[in-house]
Amino acid sequence: MKKIGILFLSTFLLLISCNSTPKKKYLPESIGAINSLAVVMDNDLWEGAVGDRVRQHFAAPVLGLSWEEPLFTIHQMPAKVFSGSVLSTRSVLFVAKDTLSLAHIKTDVYATPQNVGVIKGTTQEEIIKNLDAKANEMIKAFKNLEIGEAQKRFQISLNKEKELEEKLGITLSIPSIYKVGKQEGKFVWIDRQIQKGSMNIIAYEVPGNYFKSDSTLVADIVSMRDSIGKQFIPGPDVPGKITYMVTEKAFSPYVFPAEISDRKAAEVRGIWEIENYPMAGPFLTYIINDHKNDRKVVVEGFVFAPATEKRDYMFELEAILKTIKFVDEPSQQQQASR
Repeated sequence: MKKIGILFLSTFLLLISCNSTPKKKYLPESIGAINSLAVVMDNDLWEGAVGDRVRQHFAAPVLGLSWEEPLFTIHQMPAKVFSGSVLSTRSVLFVAKDTLSLAHIKTDVYATPQNVGVIKGTTQEEIIKNLDAKANEMIKAFKNLEIGEAQKRFQISLNKEKELEEKLGITLSIPSIYKVGKQEGKFVWIDRQIQKGSMNIIAYEVPGNYFKSDSTLVADIVSMRDSIGKQFIPGPDVPGKITYMVTEKAFSPYVFPAEISDRKAAEVRGIWEIENYPMAGPFLTYIINDHKNDRKVVVEGFVFAPATEKRDYMFELEAILKTIKFVDEPSQQQQASR
């Protein structure tokens, strides 16, 4: 009898210990088109000042495009509609009038990967105040999530050409639909055809001391791009004229500090055009410090797609450019073994 009691106690303790182990929460894979945002808020808020402020932040024009296109394609719905498969939307903004005042970001609430921005306030004025305080952080989080999703999608089939590695000592994760079209010296041009034009990636290097002063940085960047365009990127054949890519003369490009591949960099957004020919489109350039090799590596994406929206094309190019790696960097495994 004593043995039976001991056996029963052991079994009971085993069951208790098993039940005390937290079960891993199963979450479905998130869904949604790239750069889409589900905005969950009541219709009366959406149609008033709060909705105006949401659109002001999250549907603001993307910088450096040929015409205005919003940061995110917004799908607004009241809370009662936010159910079923819609819960798995990758990027969600929840805005509500409540007894609480708060603004924060939650991750992987209904699906994975997922970001859910939550904005609440006791009055419309308080909601707007919280929106203004948290919008930039939320936009950054949503955009980073969308970049990661875009990169995951084109990892399925990658270009295996070695010109970037052999000529410049860098690699990019580029979808296999892109092909090297031109390489000359330390200049590589990779492109893909789209329905009404082309998507392009170029890469080259300039000396480490190329930019002499912050006060002339924008002018020096324009000069660099125009020089490269004249040398390597010709425009259509026009009798009696020389055509090549330059930076649009009417507007200066936007320049921001950035960090790419754990290195300090400059991000440049603007419009390119063709000298002596009516052709233009957006570009995105990263100028990355490579102190070890006393140089700056320049990677750029640009699109030619007349009369077509270009936001998602440029977003794909941004996702590609942000995968850059320098082949002389030690791998994570090598760093861990030190």
